[in-house]
Amino acid sequence: MRIGLLGTGNVARALATGWQGAGHDVVLGSRSPKERGEVPELDGFAVVGVREAAAHGGVLVNATPGTASVGVLEEIGAAALAGKVLVDVGVGFTEGMALSHPNYSLGEEVQAAFPELSVVKTLATVDSVVMKDPGSLEEAGTIFLSGDDDAAKGTVRLLLNDLGWTDASQLDLGGIGTARGQEHFALLFMGVAEAIGSYGFGIKVIRPRAA
Repeated sequence: MRIGLLGTGNVARALATGWQGAGHDVVLGSRSPKERGEVPELDGFAVVGVREAAAHGGVLVNATPGTASVGVLEEIGAAALAGKVLVDVGVGFTEGMALSHPNYSLGEEVQAAFPELSVVKTLATVDSVVMKDPGSLEEAGTIFLSGDDDAAKGTVRLLLNDLGWTDASQLDLGGIGTARGQEHFALLFMGVAEAIGSYGFGIKVIRPRAA
């Protein structure tokens, strides 16, 4: 697939590494590549403007800070986003490290703002290392998907497979409204990370015993 990643930070580069290794054609998108000295490449990946990244990818990845994501997408424009799949991994925080979307989610905000874009929330409950290498965990964890478009979720499932997330490790939570649960987990994530001294952990849904 042709994938345009919006962002050039640790998350974008980790996912780009994983998907390029699986044979996908990836580019990184920056809002101001020239000013940041990110032309023509970063860690071996082509860096272009966000509009060019969006034009490159049939699948886009929102790896921008959650408080900036809608602005980045507005810069690209609704017409250029129509018909594409957006893998949304963003979580927004205020300067005081509170959630920027306390009563809803970034995923919902993006879907409402761009109704012709198919938003799938996933990978928001793990750090960048585990995103691209779930095998780094002692045992298989659970990763979640939220979105209104089943076909888009099917595409994202395949991309998760390519990162090492098996079908059994993926749990579809339902519509995009369930994205708020993924994003709000960030508060517990930070607590667990502090308690164990590492961000490199996962969570696993353990089902009840059969009656």
